[in-house]
Amino acid sequence: TQSTWGRTIDTSIMSEEKQDQVILMCQDDVSIPVSREVVKYLKTVEAALEDAHDDPVVPVANIKGDILKKVIEYCEYQITEAPTKSEEENKKWEAKFLELDHFTLFHVILAANFLNCQSLLDIGCKNVADQIRTRTPAEILKHFNIRDDYTKEEFEEVKRDHAWCETSFAK
Repeated sequence: TQSTWGRTIDTSIMSEEKQDQVILMCQDDVSIPVSREVVKYLKTVEAALEDAHDDPVVPVANIKGDILKKVIEYCEYQITEAPTKSEEENKKWEAKFLELDHFTLFHVILAANFLNCQSLLDIGCKNVADQIRTRTPAEILKHFNIRDDYTKEEFEEVKRDHAWCETSFAK
């Protein structure tokens, strides 16, 4: 029996197959069993397991279950599918995987960062950078539904302070 966050999980009933699993406890009380292979992609969980001395329950307090499931989907693809696919096929899968609404995409990126899943963090950030790359500041605000609350004076001050950006990154 394991106690985590005041919850008791009877790990003695786990089958032998499941003994090789870790239970991730999410922010919204969702328990997600994952294989030790998946854990290899989640460096934060891997480190927590080393510190926990065989406790198969790891809390991931700031990640909701639906977001963690997306992260796990990515990891499982990397384990089972990616090694047998071409680089082009993997890039297509990743692009399709990241076809998410902005809210979900940003939370997947935050989860990848917290869990230290570097490859997912990299492709998630690249996806956002690609969305920004060809847009003007006004288009970026609109695309990501960001409210522009600068006064005209504040905006002019920011432009003056960061004029080097305009010249350094001009096309």
